[in-house]
Amino acid sequence: MASTGTVRTGEHDLRQQRRAEEQDAQLRRDLGPWSLTAAGVGSVIGSGWLFAAMYGARFAGPAALVSFLVGGGLMLMIALVFAELGMVRPESGGLVRYPLYSNGRLAASIVGWAMWLSYVGNPPVEASATVQYASIWLPGVFSDDRLTGWGIVLTVAIMAVYVVVNCFGVALFARTNNIVTAVKVLIPTLTIVLLLASGFGHGGGRNFTAYGGFAPYGLSASLGAIASAGLVFAYTGFRNVIELSGEARNPRRDVPRAMVGTILLAIVLYLGLQVAFIVAVPADKLGGGWHGIDLTSPFADLAVLLGLTWLSWTLVADSVLSPSGSGIIFTAANGRNVFGLGKNGFFPRWLMQVGGRWGVPTRALLFNFLVGIAFLLPLPSWQKIVAVLSVMAAFTFSIGSVSLWVFRNVGLGDARARLAGMRVIAPGAFMVSSLVIFWEPSDELLKTVPIVVVGMVWYLGSALRGHGHGAEVAAGAWLVVFLAFIYAMSVVGSFGGSGLVPGPWDGIVVAIVSLALYLWGVRAGTAYLGGRPDLLELLSRRREDEVDGGGAARGADAADPDGGSSEISAPAS
Repeated sequence: MASTGTVRTGEHDLRQQRRAEEQDAQLRRDLGPWSLTAAGVGSVIGSGWLFAAMYGARFAGPAALVSFLVGGGLMLMIALVFAELGMVRPESGGLVRYPLYSNGRLAASIVGWAMWLSYVGNPPVEASATVQYASIWLPGVFSDDRLTGWGIVLTVAIMAVYVVVNCFGVALFARTNNIVTAVKVLIPTLTIVLLLASGFGHGGGRNFTAYGGFAPYGLSASLGAIASAGLVFAYTGFRNVIELSGEARNPRRDVPRAMVGTILLAIVLYLGLQVAFIVAVPADKLGGGWHGIDLTSPFADLAVLLGLTWLSWTLVADSVLSPSGSGIIFTAANGRNVFGLGKNGFFPRWLMQVGGRWGVPTRALLFNFLVGIAFLLPLPSWQKIVAVLSVMAAFTFSIGSVSLWVFRNVGLGDARARLAGMRVIAPGAFMVSSLVIFWEPSDELLKTVPIVVVGMVWYLGSALRGHGHGAEVAAGAWLVVFLAFIYAMSVVGSFGGSGLVPGPWDGIVVAIVSLALYLWGVRAGTAYLGGRPDLLELLSRRREDEVDGGGAARGADAADPDGGSSEISAPAS
């Protein structure tokens, strides 16, 4: 028989869920298929394309191509997992809500905290990238591989513009981003074509075999570069489609298409940019090997060295457009992220308040802006911020696979909201996500321990206030063990660790044990959510204004009198 404390906690959670869905109902559902796709593509084509190719080559040489292929394949699997979650339960801030539904508040506290940090640092990243590239024209804003005082002031001003655009509603955000994204795809494509033509014309093809060969620092360097060089960061924009899915008109049809389309385009684009960078680097810049590459504005500097001055000007101008477009999208998405964490009870409830006039979480937008400024002080450069964000982003990928199978096991979502191949894709995505975390050099990975501890302490504080119970601990304990295992393997493995477990055996151990922990997480989550029929019924409820055949939903929907689900879904096309 359930204890009185557990019953009270369950009733509190249901009340919190109903209040959250009342706020969900205030969001405007104005995003169509192109707007969702543009949100994903526009997020991916941000500062990552301007810098990731150089840092990938610096870490791994030409083998950075392997980094982008492995990273892209991983992101495609993860995108498919989250696409199904977005079809089953389209919800703004969904990435931090799914762990709460499937495995309780302990797991949600750890994942939500890590995810918020991985998002909140993105607008500073994009704004600082703009300033770093613009330093060609604005001397005094970037020096000695960091922003100056004036550079930080300018970066903060750009971040403020991101917030202002988002405060005027999702429809204005979508119209602005659609136009910007179209231009952002064109300029990298033009850069690839011109640098390839000029680089091969100057004999740059030999860069693949000279200077230590294709993998001058070994295969391990190319795997470690996935997180360390910003490659994970470069791909992660696809998640914003899920964050905005609660404001989509037809999420069942459009969410999976937008996410998969975003990743496939990103893989092709980043491989092309990496090849173009490798062949375009002049021989006199490689005297010290690939580790010695150091360009302030990588592609713009290469364009100048190759005599393409007009392309350099175009790239500097695009350094404002591309990062700013991505920064605007991440500002929107992380507003929904904080909105979701407010619904979870992780952040104060006043942060989940939606502004009545424009239908956006204004308080969350302003909160993220203030926290984002703090990222600029200890980490005032693109690569320094990205190195931290990439590890945190990799942490958040794994639990989506667990949530997906928990939802399936308890019958949440029908056959129309299920994608084929998930029996292989979901555990595969979990295992590869675990490896990406493990491939991060040990000294960098261990820096995230305090962040994980904060999430656990935050949950403990919530439990002491009476908002936790033993079922949540049982459902989330696997995640604590999983993280402890990854940290331990990092210490004894071959990626910056002691080498006590040599490669490739360390990676094999990580893959096998992570699969066992995945199965534990699914079993624990199924018992947790399956044992809460009231919450499961609430999550399963469909809105009366459900869209049939992909038609447009009302912009601002009224909440059900009893606090019913604010989600909107439509049959798969």
